[in-house]
Amino acid sequence: MTVIGELVNGMYKAVGKAIKDKDKTVIQKCAKDQARSGATFLDVNTGPYSKNPIDDMKWLVETIQEAADTPLSIDSTKLDVVEAGLKLAKKRSMINSTNADDEKMDAVFSLAKKYNAQVIALTMDRSGVPNDRMRRIEMAAKIVTKAMEYDIRPEDLFIDPIVLPVNVAQSQGQEVLESIREFSHLSDPAPRTVVGLSNVSQGTKVRSLVNRTFLIMAIANGLSAAILDPLDKELMDAMITAELILNKNIYCDSFLDACRKR
Repeated sequence: MTVIGELVNGMYKAVGKAIKDKDKTVIQKCAKDQARSGATFLDVNTGPYSKNPIDDMKWLVETIQEAADTPLSIDSTKLDVVEAGLKLAKKRSMINSTNADDEKMDAVFSLAKKYNAQVIALTMDRSGVPNDRMRRIEMAAKIVTKAMEYDIRPEDLFIDPIVLPVNVAQSQGQEVLESIREFSHLSDPAPRTVVGLSNVSQGTKVRSLVNRTFLIMAIANGLSAAILDPLDKELMDAMITAELILNKNIYCDSFLDACRKR
């Protein structure tokens, strides 16, 4: 399971202030804590209030890499900001993200090819988020086809069916789970799958429980990766245990510790 740590994001008050004040201590602690807790990638997002997102992205990437060697997921809707991060990344990175619009895919996949980056792709376009799995599958197929035009391998493509909050779009949870399962039939090898996990619990009173339960169900349906809070120990324990039950890890009485050490 690929874990993309979500916490280096300027939308969080403490991180946003650290970016503004250029406080390395806060950013580096956040990066190191996530890496120690099992993050495979660290998502890097300057946040919506950055006045100089290119400079802020450069500073974040350099600051994180001084403290942690975990690969980065460069997260921005602005391609010049993404490229600024990719240029400085020491390890192979991920771009977060494109959608299914041709113009956006052409731009992002071209950048991914240039920097040998993996890509997160959302199953949505200008018309918005689909209401059913068939439309999600249609968009996912379009994404895979376009990626192949740029020699982006399916295994370097993470397709996101887009999770919506369960308190306002309850029926969408099942549609997303079924979409994840169906995406595995799009190509051989299949593209990978990813969700922004915290979206499912947005606005609920028991966020950790909702996140944990949905993650386990998604893993059972073939989920490859999730953008999540790796500092949520119960969430990470549930993820590890779900993969154990699915025979992806070898059992021992201390399997949680063994997986973390690995």
